[in-house]
Amino acid sequence: QVQLVESGGGLVQPGGSLRLSCAASTSISSMFSMGWYRQAPGKQRELVAIITRGGTTNYADSVKGRFYNSGDNVKNMVYLQMNSLKPEDTAVYYCYAKGGRLVRVEYWGQGTQVTVSS
Repeated sequence: QVQLVESGGGLVQPGGSLRLSCAASTSISSMFSMGWYRQAPGKQRELVAIITRGGTTNYADSVKGRFYNSGDNVKNMVYLQMNSLKPEDTAVYYCYAKGGRLVRVEYWGQGTQVTVSS
């Protein structure tokens, strides 16, 4: 019912920056939370950043001070600004949202590849 589409991934050198975008098909203000997960080869999917309806963002310790999550309620967009990228940041990044009324529903984007390499 709700579609999430990520964009902005690609190849970047260590120390570089990328900005990921997530376009939602519905109002993001109606969601309980939205954010980003990532999954590297051979590893479990992990939380990167998530913003709640109250506007508070929680970040993984590994990205604090480097990544910044934000949302635009008018454009129904969520962004992840990624700075000082490291090779260990290489992963598929997924946009995430949690909504619903009587039943909580989780939504996932298709993922966008981020590769940090020289």
